[in-house]
Amino acid sequence: MKKSLLLTTTMLAVGLASAAPAFAQDTARPASAQAADANILPDVIVTAQRREERLQDVSIAATSLSAQALVEKAVTRLSDLQFAAPSLSVSEGGLVQSVNIRGIGIASGSPSVANGVATYVDGVFQPPIVQTNSFFDIASVEVLRGPQGTLVGSNSTGGAIFINSERPKLAGVSGYAGATYGNYDAMEAQGAINLPVANDLAIRLAGQLRRRDSYYQDVGPAHNDAGRLNEKAVRLGVLWKPGNFEALLKTEVLDLNTGGFAYRPVLGTGLAAGRVGDIRTLSYNAPTSQHETGFINSAELRYEFANGVTLRSVSGYQDKESRLLIDNDATAIADVRTDQNVQERQASQEFNLISPTDGRFDWILGTYYQRNRINVRLHQVNGGFPLDVLQNQTKVTTGLFAQGNYQLTDTLEVQLGVRYSHFKLSGDGAVAIGAGIPGFPAAGLVVADLAGRHSDSRPTGKLALNWKFDDNNLIYAFAARGYKPGGFNSTVSAFRPETVWNYEIGWKSTLADGHVRTQLDAFWNDYHGFQFGLVDVTSGQNGVANLPTATIKGVEAQIQLKFGGFSADGSVAYVDSHLPGFVTVNTVPLPSGALGPQCPTGTPSNPPTCFNYVPFTGQAGGGPNLLSPKWTYNLGAQYQFQLANGVTFTPRLNYAYVGEQFTNLFYSPVTDRIRAHGLLSALATLDFGQWQLEAYGRNLTDKQYVLGQGGNNEFYGAPREYGLRARVAF
Repeated sequence: MKKSLLLTTTMLAVGLASAAPAFAQDTARPASAQAADANILPDVIVTAQRREERLQDVSIAATSLSAQALVEKAVTRLSDLQFAAPSLSVSEGGLVQSVNIRGIGIASGSPSVANGVATYVDGVFQPPIVQTNSFFDIASVEVLRGPQGTLVGSNSTGGAIFINSERPKLAGVSGYAGATYGNYDAMEAQGAINLPVANDLAIRLAGQLRRRDSYYQDVGPAHNDAGRLNEKAVRLGVLWKPGNFEALLKTEVLDLNTGGFAYRPVLGTGLAAGRVGDIRTLSYNAPTSQHETGFINSAELRYEFANGVTLRSVSGYQDKESRLLIDNDATAIADVRTDQNVQERQASQEFNLISPTDGRFDWILGTYYQRNRINVRLHQVNGGFPLDVLQNQTKVTTGLFAQGNYQLTDTLEVQLGVRYSHFKLSGDGAVAIGAGIPGFPAAGLVVADLAGRHSDSRPTGKLALNWKFDDNNLIYAFAARGYKPGGFNSTVSAFRPETVWNYEIGWKSTLADGHVRTQLDAFWNDYHGFQFGLVDVTSGQNGVANLPTATIKGVEAQIQLKFGGFSADGSVAYVDSHLPGFVTVNTVPLPSGALGPQCPTGTPSNPPTCFNYVPFTGQAGGGPNLLSPKWTYNLGAQYQFQLANGVTFTPRLNYAYVGEQFTNLFYSPVTDRIRAHGLLSALATLDFGQWQLEAYGRNLTDKQYVLGQGGNNEFYGAPREYGLRARVAF
C-alpha cells in the first residue's frame, strides 16, 4: 500500500498540472532577464531562512504564494490557505482558529497553550487571537511544513507561516487602487501609494475597507446580525537606506467587527433540537457581537559590513484585543450567555549575524526574546446564575541559535542547525460563581484557583544532506527536532512540553527547460508528550494534557507548469496519523454551561459549584489526530488570450479538496466528524495594462460544509460568492 501510494504521488507530481501555486518574482535577476524569460516559470524567492533564496534550492517542504497567486487562488485570509497548500487545515473554533500542518497545530482555547504552527507578519510572531483579518498589500505568503526548530524555534512543531507585506520602494512614485462589489452587498476598497521622499528614504501607505451582510438570518428573539463583516485596516511603512545601513519600519492598525459568531448545535448533541431551518438560519436568545482590534509594529534594521557579513535586528510590539458577546448554546431553548474580553500584548526582539554565501561555508547566528502578557475576563450567565473567570498570564521565551551550510563537494552540502530555547510562564486567576447572588460572597465563591508557574527548556535543530547533482535537481534528506513548551491549567494541574522528531526526504526538480517544476517529499514524525485540549476536571475549564508517543507520516507532491499562455498548478498530500488510547472526559454529552470542578467523592453534582465527570469518562484515542484530514489537494489552470492593442483575457478555474476530519478523540461519526468537502472557484481577468477588470466566483456549486467546531456547536463555510473587481496601478 505504501509503495503504491508513493508511486501514485510521484506520477502525479511529474505528470499533472498541480502544485505549490506561487509565482513570486525573482528579485535577484534584472527586469530585462525576467522579460526575456516570460514564457517560463519565474523563480520563486523565499526569505524564511533570513536570506533571499530560490525555493528550489532550499531543503524545506514549502508553498509560497505571491500577491498575484493569492488572487488567482481566491485566498483572502489565513483560513483560505488550506485551499492552496497541501497538508494544511484551518478550523474555525470561535476566539481562535486551529491552524494545523500535517496534523499538528492548535486545538484549544486555553491561554496556556502555545501555537503548534507559528505565524509571522513581517518577521514578528503573531499570538493566535485576531488572525482572522483579510490580507491586503501583501508581497508573499510562505507556508513551511514540518518542525522549524532552528530559525523559528519553539511553537513550530507543525510548521510556520510567514506573511510578508509590501515594502516601500525608493524608485519612483507608484501604487494601486481597487474596488470590489459582490453579492451579500459585499464591498471592498483597497489601495496603496509609494512615495520616495529622498534618494534614500521612501514611505508606503496602504489600507483597506471591507463590509458584507451576514450569510445568516437570526430568527430567535435576539435578532442578531451574527456573521456580518465590517473590517478596516491601515499600514504605514518607512524605508531608510543610507549606504550599507537599512531601516524598515511598519505600523499596522486592524479593526474587525463581525456582529458575533455564527454557529448552530451539532446534530446528535443535547441542544440539537433547537436547530431551525437550514444551516443559514440561526435562533439565538442572547445578544452577540465580536469586535477585534490589533496594533502591530515592527522595525527591521540591517547593516552590511565590509566583509559582507550582515547584522540584522527585528523588533516587534503588538497589542491585540477581542471583545465578545456569545450565545453559548446557540438556541432559544437554553439561556447560556457569555461576555468575554481577551487582550494579549507582546514585545519581541531578534538579532542575527548573517554571512555572505560566496564561499564553501555560510552561516547564521541569532538570539531571540519574546514576552507576552495575556489577560482574560469572562462573565457567563447560565439561567440567571453567574460564573466569572479571571486569568492573567505572563510568558517569556528566549533562544540562542546557529545554522551552518558547508559544501563537501561541488554538488553535496551538509547543513547543521541548533537552537536552545527556554520558556517561563507565570500567572494568577480564579473561577468564581454566584457573584451578586444572596448567600454567596460579594465577588462570588472561588471554586478553582488558576494560578501557577512553569518553566522548561529544550534543544532543537536540524541535520540535512543536500545533493544538487545538477542545476535543475535537488535531493535532500534530514532529521529535525521541534518543541512546544508546557504549562499549567491550574494550581493542581500541569502539562509537559511536546517534542517531535521529523525524518524527511525530498526531491525538487525543474524540467522542460524551465516550463515545469515539481516538488516531492515523504516524512515520518515521532511525537512525545503530544499536547491536546480537554476539560480540566480540577477547574471545569478548557485544559491541556499530554499523550504518550504518537506517529504521523505521509507524502506530499507539488507541480507548476507554464507553456505559452497556459499555466497550471496544484498539490496533493496524504497524511496518516495515529494517537494512542487513553482515558478522558467526553465533552459531547456533557450538559451545557459552566459545570465547575470535579465533586469530592460522595458529593452529588451541583453545577456550577461542582460536577461529577466520572459517568462521562471513557476510553478515547486509538485513531487519527484531530483536525487532520488524510487527503488534501488543489488544482488550478488558466489560459491567457492575447487580444487587440495589448489587452489580455485570462480565465482561471480552481478546485480544492479537504478530506474528513475528527474533532473529538471519541471519534463519533455523528457528532465528532467534519465531512470532506471540495470547493470550485473561478476568476476571469481583462488586463488593459494599468487597468484590470476581474469577475470572480467562490464556492461556485454553493456547497454547504462545516468549517469547524467549538464546544458542541459547528461553524459553516461561506456560501456561493461572486462579484466584480476593478483595479488601477500607477
